[in-house]
Amino acid sequence: MKITNTISSRWSSRLSFVLASAAAAVGLGNIWKFPYVMGENGGGAFVLIYLLCIAFIGLPIMMAEVVIGRRGRHSPGYAAKAVAEESEKSSGWQIAGWLGMLTGYLVLSFYAVIAGWALAYVFKAAKGTFSGAGADAIANNFGALLASPWELTLWHTLIIVATVLVVGNGVKDGLERAVRFLLPAMVVLLVGIAIYSGSIGDFSAAVQFMFEPDFSKLSVNGVMIALGHSFFTLGLASGVVIMYGAYLPRETSIVQTSIWIAILDTFVALLAGLAIFPLVFGFGLTPSEGPGLIFTTLPIAFSEMPAGALVGTIFFVMLVMAAFTSAIAMIESSVAFVAEKFKLGRWPSTLISGVVLWLLGQLTVHSFAGASWTQLDFSWFGKPIASIFDFIDVLTSSLLLPIGGLLLAILAGWVMLRKHSEDELDSTKGLYDIWLLCLKYVAPIAIIIIFLQLIGVIKL
Repeated sequence: MKITNTISSRWSSRLSFVLASAAAAVGLGNIWKFPYVMGENGGGAFVLIYLLCIAFIGLPIMMAEVVIGRRGRHSPGYAAKAVAEESEKSSGWQIAGWLGMLTGYLVLSFYAVIAGWALAYVFKAAKGTFSGAGADAIANNFGALLASPWELTLWHTLIIVATVLVVGNGVKDGLERAVRFLLPAMVVLLVGIAIYSGSIGDFSAAVQFMFEPDFSKLSVNGVMIALGHSFFTLGLASGVVIMYGAYLPRETSIVQTSIWIAILDTFVALLAGLAIFPLVFGFGLTPSEGPGLIFTTLPIAFSEMPAGALVGTIFFVMLVMAAFTSAIAMIESSVAFVAEKFKLGRWPSTLISGVVLWLLGQLTVHSFAGASWTQLDFSWFGKPIASIFDFIDVLTSSLLLPIGGLLLAILAGWVMLRKHSEDELDSTKGLYDIWLLCLKYVAPIAIIIIFLQLIGVIKL
């Protein structure tokens, strides 16, 4: 069965695709989440396992998603359906694409709220809120932000509006134009912070912590977290990679571009660690602080260092850039779906996606603000669920992401005919066979083990 393409937009160059995809992958996962999960799981040993997961699981699945996207030339669900039907298999495989799109949309519903925190902190740092403030004052300031639904809604709304304005302008005039500026600017700022951080903090302690593996500090659960984070940071199983792949010109190498994206993403994650941990060790803070590392621990360092207000402002500007590039990527597949399904133009589709996303974000806003109607009390996948936000977080990270990744690996590795995936990858036979081996066996087995570990069926 021949595929009928409905996606006519294309990236203007390979560089545009690499920058856009890397910008989508480089987000809060690299700068907010990676340093604290590394800190919680022993540093260097975690980094080593994480890099292996990127190479043998994350990268093959990323290439598979680009193959599905470019072969299908539709929004994620329809693309998955198209490649399955082309191989004369059940159209039911479209669930792999729809699940990814839903996952990305749900993740973005709380991701945009956290991006709003970073935007709020730009102004707090610029006003000197953290200058000379103690740990208690900084923690109370963060607590006051979370407790105010009106303030959270303001910052969340600004993020959604900015996302809609960029995405509404289309692939070349919106997405490409934004990432061509934002990603290089973000990396330059991060490099500058890392250099300054290393000069006034304890750079040697940070390097030792990050790059000298001590496997006695790494638990089996830490290995599972490393594998899960390789999914999160590359934006896999969230509709992003399939959608961006649908815009990829036929002559562009999927193998080369995917490798560059993974390298850029990993480089930024490690660079974030080198920007943050010299300050953590230099100012006697705790590397295993958890999710509050960026918003409650680092401001303590900013309050004590020379030019702390300026450095803090630059840091949170960089964090907003990282979050924003991911936000415009995660909303794109839903915009393309609305346009494709309902035959609407770019702007109406973007506005519909943006309004629904804003409404979903209110669930997270009011969860943090402690509204009674958002509060829950049960455990799921071994994690306490205290609010609707917790439920969405665990639903996406512990259930939808691993299942979506597994389905996509099976779709590209087992369902698609070999001649179709070979045609898209257009690589040497040896490289193709390694990719197929990882996709058919290594990635599915690893994902299944993670999932069984999460639900408590196996204890490793």
